[in-house]
Amino acid sequence: MKRVLITLALIACAIHALSLDETVEQRNRRMRWFREARFGMFIHWGLYAIPAGEWNGKPVGGAGEWIMYSAKIPVSEYEPLAGQFNPVQFDAKTWVRIAKDAGMKYIVITSKHHDGFALFDAKNSNYDVMATPFRRDVLKELALECRRQGIRLCFYHSIMDWHHPDYLPRRPWDPRPDVPAHYERYIAYLKEQLTQLVREYGPLGILWFDGEWEETWTHAMGQDLYAFVRSLQPNIIVNNRVDKGRQGMQGMSAPEFAGDYGTPEQEIPPEGLPGVDWESCMTMNDTWGYKKNDDRWKSSETLIRMLVDCASKGGNFLLNVGPTAEGLIPGPSLDRLADIGRWMKVNGESIYGATASRIGRPPWGRCTSKGRRLYLHVFEWPADGQLSVDGLRGSPTAAYLLADRRTKLNIRQSGAAWSIALPANAPDPIDSVIVLEMKEPQQP
Repeated sequence: MKRVLITLALIACAIHALSLDETVEQRNRRMRWFREARFGMFIHWGLYAIPAGEWNGKPVGGAGEWIMYSAKIPVSEYEPLAGQFNPVQFDAKTWVRIAKDAGMKYIVITSKHHDGFALFDAKNSNYDVMATPFRRDVLKELALECRRQGIRLCFYHSIMDWHHPDYLPRRPWDPRPDVPAHYERYIAYLKEQLTQLVREYGPLGILWFDGEWEETWTHAMGQDLYAFVRSLQPNIIVNNRVDKGRQGMQGMSAPEFAGDYGTPEQEIPPEGLPGVDWESCMTMNDTWGYKKNDDRWKSSETLIRMLVDCASKGGNFLLNVGPTAEGLIPGPSLDRLADIGRWMKVNGESIYGATASRIGRPPWGRCTSKGRRLYLHVFEWPADGQLSVDGLRGSPTAAYLLADRRTKLNIRQSGAAWSIALPANAPDPIDSVIVLEMKEPQQP
């Protein structure tokens, strides 16, 4: 057994070594890169990519990464999948380049999902990638490549664990009555893995927790784990699912719960989450882990406009890919990422570091703000060639297409609104961005 025990004394010292009290300025410095990035890649990958949504020759409903739960597979039957995991086409350089070319600034990958399988060389477990025919530390390779290409690496690490003998509650179809469980021992195991991930694969941008909703995980445990992680790397960002404050899929939390930002899942809050950092995570089709028969793909237009929608409300967009068992990002995902990348190459300035504006949600699209610039994202190009803009503070000084800065657009006041004369045809059928230079900042 590869096992490294961390003594309780060392854990206690680590927790108390850091005061979590932050000034507003200190928190802003810690969160700055996250607020600048606005766009990241989520990667759900593990043993569940092998069955790819089928078990014993039959399709299984639900998300691909939940197949162990959905098909009620005992550990004794699921665990042998590790002997089949051999993604010889995995290439960290290619994955990171794909994310970078799409305009993404960070990657969040599943270091361990609910099935308990670790994608890294876990020192306290044999249920990991080094026990497979592949025998390569996926996270180590990604960490190296992310540093080379300037992408922040982040890990999703599940609190819930269907495989570990000490995790509770056990599933009804896999009770294992002859194996006693000690939940406190599982928490120590969890902290050992997190310590290894932060110290050997970091510095990390985010630790993204999930699986906190079961009754065995308490508010006190969430606060303790948050403090523990921050003691290992004070500047790390931790999502709100470390604690019990999440309000359903909206991902909101009350102030008394630990966590640095909200995590809406498969939705974008209609009004954003004003005053709160947040990140909407979204699949391209219907599932997170690879599921070979899931062909319900969102269009590139939908995904680009979702990214813009998040930025226009002061949030981030975390877009998922589910690689195959061979280690390839599926073709439909690649096509959409390439489309987003082409759009971002022209219009990224309107996303990175941008936030909400006073305009809200105009009928023609969305609006992002950065300092004295407004970025008017026009989804619906006006047939009469006049774009009406309400709610400005002060007067605009100039307007131009982000795709063509040299050509100035005429602006005139029309009552309480301003009207911008546009070319006959939209430069981009999905989202044409007009820059409006203002005398005063336009944040809400």
